[in-house]
Amino acid sequence: MANIRLIGRRIKGIRSTSKITKAMEMIAASKMRKAQERGLAGRPYSEKITQVMAALAALHMEGGELHPLLQRREVKNIAVVHITPDRGLAGGLVSNINRKTATFVLNSGVPVRLVVVGRKGLDFMRRSRQNIVAEFTDLGDRPGLLDTLPISHIMIEDFKSGSIDEVYLTYTQFINTMLQKPVIEKVLPVEPAEIPAAQNVEYIYEPDPAMVLGGLLPRFVEMQVYHAVLEAIASEQSARMVAMRNATENANELIEELTLLYNKARQEMITKELLDITGGAVALE
Repeated sequence: MANIRLIGRRIKGIRSTSKITKAMEMIAASKMRKAQERGLAGRPYSEKITQVMAALAALHMEGGELHPLLQRREVKNIAVVHITPDRGLAGGLVSNINRKTATFVLNSGVPVRLVVVGRKGLDFMRRSRQNIVAEFTDLGDRPGLLDTLPISHIMIEDFKSGSIDEVYLTYTQFINTMLQKPVIEKVLPVEPAEIPAAQNVEYIYEPDPAMVLGGLLPRFVEMQVYHAVLEAIASEQSARMVAMRNATENANELIEELTLLYNKARQEMITKELLDITGGAVALE
């Protein structure tokens, strides 16, 4: 009797868990669609500004002194902007990006300063006793460019002052709903892409290419950081939706197994009671 009660309680508890994970899956699916739209909408702008940057940098390099954000120097200190979710329940997404960043820091060979975005990365880096110089949490599911500007400004000012010689972004790139890839990208010094000959168009810049480049370079870095945050959010919601779906399916399978076990135990109990009644009747006769 106690065994049946215990199984019944487990079924009830797992059914409640299944309802919660199903609701979380639906919420994550709704947020994922919006995050995907925001992330994908920013890609054309990112590609175009990269193309313009390459053209400007080529003209500027021919004419004179390099802009501070383009200057390469001996690497003695680096900074890493580590972007992770604020919440868990996203499968292996958090552990994958934390592991990749930790490996990069250990193999860098020079002192590393960390700018951490997201509670999960912050907790991990604190436990690892890393040098955290700034932390940003609670950006929300729909941050704007203004929300990420302080992150960019820290990177730009530290690089200009010479306190750091390279800056990297570590985040999870959204590939599709089932695949999110942890990546490490160098942000500073800015390395303009090479323009294919077919896309190489000569523009007229006013007042001059150097001034336009000087105004565009900080905006370029700001957009890189903002786009990385959007990619990370889209990856987070996708991973959470898949994880909650798997959790719901596992809970339903466990409920089926426990229901079968419950029915067998109940059948055994009923059979035993019938045998006791029959035995008692025979003894009375």
